[in-house]
Amino acid sequence: MTVRPERSGRDPGPSTGARVAELHATRELARRGPSERATRAQHAKGKLTARERIELLLDQGSFTEVEQLRRHRAAGFGIEEQKPHTDGVITGWGTVDGRTVFVYAHDFRIFGGALGEGHAEKIHKIMDMAVAAGAPLVSLNDGAGARIQEGVLALAGYGGIFRRNARASGVIPQISVILGPCAGGAAYSPALTDFVFMVRDTSRMFVTGPDVVKAVTGEDVTQQRLGGADTHAELSGVAHFVHDDERTCLSEVRYLLSLLPSNNQQLPPSAPGTDPAHRRGENLLGLVPAEGRLPYDMRRVVEEIVDHGEFLEVHERWARNILCGLARIAGEVVGVVANQPMALAGVLDIRASEKAARFVRMCDAFNIPLLTLVDVPGFLPGVDQEHGGVIRHGAKLLYAYCEATVPRIQVILRKAYGGAYIVMDSRSIGTDLSYAWPTNEIAVMGAEGAANVIFRKQIAASDDPEALRARLVKDYRSELMHPYYAAERGLVDDVIDPAETRSVLARSFRMLRTKHAEQPARKHANNPL
Repeated sequence: MTVRPERSGRDPGPSTGARVAELHATRELARRGPSERATRAQHAKGKLTARERIELLLDQGSFTEVEQLRRHRAAGFGIEEQKPHTDGVITGWGTVDGRTVFVYAHDFRIFGGALGEGHAEKIHKIMDMAVAAGAPLVSLNDGAGARIQEGVLALAGYGGIFRRNARASGVIPQISVILGPCAGGAAYSPALTDFVFMVRDTSRMFVTGPDVVKAVTGEDVTQQRLGGADTHAELSGVAHFVHDDERTCLSEVRYLLSLLPSNNQQLPPSAPGTDPAHRRGENLLGLVPAEGRLPYDMRRVVEEIVDHGEFLEVHERWARNILCGLARIAGEVVGVVANQPMALAGVLDIRASEKAARFVRMCDAFNIPLLTLVDVPGFLPGVDQEHGGVIRHGAKLLYAYCEATVPRIQVILRKAYGGAYIVMDSRSIGTDLSYAWPTNEIAVMGAEGAANVIFRKQIAASDDPEALRARLVKDYRSELMHPYYAAERGLVDDVIDPAETRSVLARSFRMLRTKHAEQPARKHANNPL
């Protein structure tokens, strides 16, 4: 006997198909954003929407969104009447050149991209996922700071982001892209990441805005002058890269990612070596004058040595007396640090030391071999430098090199004087290989200065001081500064033909690729800050 279920008489409600249709409609509303008007306003400012930015950053169709339907749960001051999906930030993952990358993007159309509790929790989640997956994290910043209506919960949200930035540092690459306002507490997260990109005219970043500055100090300043892209590229050093538009900026973020490993347990990705490793650099002979006082553009030297002349310079417009950047030699990524004789004769100073130290530590964290090209007359003398802490800042670069365990090669082109020679990854602080061109001059100081110090009394007592000084300078140079002096004493591994620099470096880095170095057991170092 078949028993039929009793009918309750209740409405069964919408069918599964109807609920699926409702889901798709809800998702579509979330994807569109708050309104067409808000989108037009964003475009009118020369800015793309958060989703448009993500589409440009990631491989087509690769984005998987997380917590798209999230809404805030705050109440008071009218905020409870507006509960848009996403809560003003889009989070998820996708691929760049087929490699997984995590991303979050502030949606300025929703609450001005301001951060609240739910908004922050979404960012916390995607940051945790990035670390767990061992994949880079890119943040697309365009927000008005903390959501005032949510009070201290918003501030706690920032604290969670900062803590995660610090824990992920040196574990996965973190890249901040500033595409609008980034003010107050929000500005500290980019400062904790590995690289900061900005877009001219639309990006701005500061802890206190122009109104507060005027109220406290009486200074009148525009947002761009206070914290625009050019300000942070040339004066503060906060911005590593600056571009004229968002499309170019995001394209360069993709290029940077192609030079970085996914995490600190991997090597940087190799590329097909279409530029012959043994290619001779005959042009180098004409690029670098033998006379040490004549300037030249070190950037052209780098471009002659690396694959296809492609050199992604970091902090190009800040501390121009030293070059830092990423390139490839025989298809393998290397980090390049080089003195720039075109600016301040290539001396080391406070800013150059900070810039290079930060870059060296980034390379060491992510297993990027280091190439150091040396043409340095010393540290910049001056009261401002001494009072500004050149000793402390110079020690940052010294410490960074001493601490680095990646393959390290030094090439001395011309001058290598005094403490600056030691700091620029000399043999005595642990470089794996040191090469020199026949034009090298490695010494405590220049011959003129040395002769003036050593023979001060003899020169003063001479009937012809200038003639004696000239002879003593010549003698000092011939005895202690000839090209083979350091090689004869084991401080340089070889003196090489400049035209063979590329092939020598390719062979040397290939040999060092399996280098392994043990570090002492410790919680962390107390490096100079």
